[in-house]
Amino acid sequence: MSAVELSSRLREAIMSGDLVPNQRLVEFDIAEEHGSSRGNVRIALSELTVEGLVEKVQNRGARVRAVSLEEAIEITEVRGAIEALCARRAAERIQEDQKQRLREIGARMTTAVEEGDRETYSECNRDLHSTVIEISGQQIAAQTIKRLRGQAVRFQYRLAQKPGRPAESLPQHLALIEGVCAQDPDAAASAMQAHISSVARAIRAIEASK
Repeated sequence: MSAVELSSRLREAIMSGDLVPNQRLVEFDIAEEHGSSRGNVRIALSELTVEGLVEKVQNRGARVRAVSLEEAIEITEVRGAIEALCARRAAERIQEDQKQRLREIGARMTTAVEEGDRETYSECNRDLHSTVIEISGQQIAAQTIKRLRGQAVRFQYRLAQKPGRPAESLPQHLALIEGVCAQDPDAAASAMQAHISSVARAIRAIEASK
């Protein structure tokens, strides 16, 4: 397995929670498990270190980086600023077929909330954000957002499991869809910023209640 393929596989394992915070990443074990050379493992781990997903510990090798609550809040706030820019650009660039796509996602999210289908809502949530970013055409922003999400994934997962969270965030998502589809850059950016700010507050509240 190449270094690129290996870094992608390890990245997904970290973001999905298969590899947990502070878990040691032993070069030999990774090479054996994934059929790769130790050289490629080192390259992959170095790339993930740059992305903030892995950290090197002196005399102890590499491990999955544990993100603190305050760092997760800061990451979320930075992500909010970047995603607000993407929402603004999406509103400026959107085409009719893309409006239909966003509205279909909104309809699916509404149905998911009505039926209590948390899994479908989460899938639609990811689809909505990625679609807005795609429409925006902001490639550097897209790469940055992906890295930020990966670093705070543990907190995002806890938030997704919070009872009532889909119903709370649905109006925010629908406002975002309306702003982008109305081709109103200010409304789209404001809706996205309000939503991500809500995410940051909810993460803090969940951690405070533990």
